Amino acid sequence: MYNPNNLLERIEYLRKKMTDVALNKGFTSTESILISQELDRLLNQYHEFKKKKEDKFSPNTNREK
Repeated sequence: MYNPNNLLERIEYLRKKMTDVALNKGFTSTESILISQELDRLLNQYHEFKKKKEDKFSPNTNREK
């Protein structure tokens, strides 16, 4: 698993690479699809990291009503 800064760098790299590959080989090429899937996986990881961080610092976390 990446740390948040490396994760963002990798996400940006894959976004650029996916665009280049899609424009050159097509949006439905195997390479475009594989990059897109990896990008989705990393975006989900980043979302989970942010969610955990927000939950950790939220004043309402783990409080009963």
